[in-house]
Amino acid sequence: MTTALYWGVPLPAVERRCQSGLLGVSETSSDMRDLLDRETQDVLAAEAVALFCYQIKKWIGAFAAALGGLDTLVFAGGIGENAPTVRARICDGLGFLGIELEEKRNAVNEGVISAAASRVAVRVIHTDEELMIARSVTRLLSLATPKES
Repeated sequence: MTTALYWGVPLPAVERRCQSGLLGVSETSSDMRDLLDRETQDVLAAEAVALFCYQIKKWIGAFAAALGGLDTLVFAGGIGENAPTVRARICDGLGFLGIELEEKRNAVNEGVISAAASRVAVRVIHTDEELMIARSVTRLLSLATPKES
C-alpha cells in the first residue's frame, strides 16, 4: 500500500491539519453538542470545548478593555442560544467585569440569565442566522430595495 505524501507528511495528516476550529482540535466533530456529550470520555473533545470557551472569554476581556467596561453581554446563535454549560464556562471567572450568572435561568435558556446582583446584564437572544446571511448577501449584491435593508 502506498501512502501519498505532501512535503514528506502523510496526506491524511495534512488534511487533518487543514481542518480548523472545533473539528480541527477534536478530530471528530464541529458540533458542540457532540463534543459536550463526549468530553468526559474523549480528551480531544474536552480540549476543543475548553479552548472554545477560553477563546470567547479572552475576546470578552479584550472588548471590555477596549470599550472601557461592559453594560450587556449577549449570547446568540446556535451555541450561544442552546448551550448553558458553555455559557457558564465562558462567564466563570469574569466576575471582576461585573458578570454573574443565575444558574437556574441559564439552565433553561431564559432571555436574561444574569444574577440580580450582576453589574452586567447577560442575555440570550434568538438569532435567525440563515436570514441574517441572506440579508447580508442581498445587501452585498445590491439586490435589496431601500425598505428591505
